[in-house]
Amino acid sequence: MKENILAWINEGNITLPTILFCEYRNLQLNETELVLLLNIITFLEKGNFFPTPEELSSRMTISTADCHVILRKLIQRGLLEITEEYSIDGIRIEKYSVQPLWDKLIDQFIINNRKSNKVDIQAEETDLYTCFENEFGRPLSPFECESLAMWMDDDHHDPVIIKAALREAVMSGKLNFRYIDRILFEWKKNGIRTIEQAKNQGQKFRQRQMPKSTENEEQGQPSVPFYNWLEQ
Repeated sequence: MKENILAWINEGNITLPTILFCEYRNLQLNETELVLLLNIITFLEKGNFFPTPEELSSRMTISTADCHVILRKLIQRGLLEITEEYSIDGIRIEKYSVQPLWDKLIDQFIINNRKSNKVDIQAEETDLYTCFENEFGRPLSPFECESLAMWMDDDHHDPVIIKAALREAVMSGKLNFRYIDRILFEWKKNGIRTIEQAKNQGQKFRQRQMPKSTENEEQGQPSVPFYNWLEQ
């Protein structure tokens, strides 16, 4: 019994990226082709770099002839390759390489990330339009929509920064696109690129207004501290 367990342990393990099982269909692999590749990887891990179709088929439910056909197709489709090298004795050695499989898997991973990022950006932009319409209390005009698009596409302002500029305009009681555009212009000129920098900038300007606000309160005037970006 102990010998059997040791033999099982000595068979070893192989580590495979989870994404292979998630994306093999997008690589145009069927289950039989996938299992064949997994068996090749297992042989490579054990030091058998060029398993024969007979060895591969003995582990599967397909014939040796089918293994021949599938191996040829995998090589033709650029998912498997045969490399050559020479031993110290000058003997030519052929090896299977699954590097093409990993290369295509990486490409698929990058494509998926780009799609995901694109969806996130579209969601952010939709949310941005919604924020503006909520603050203005009405649908945006075509001109206002175009201004929003220009801030993102031409001026390359992050939607988060545009929301921060909207917040500054609301706090200042000057809710219009010209005022927001001026805020964004000043922030870009001063290197304000993150929400933290924008918050700090707005806080500094409001703190500068505090002495004037105190004076107004002493005179019985209402305190409305804000920074007038249009006067910059």
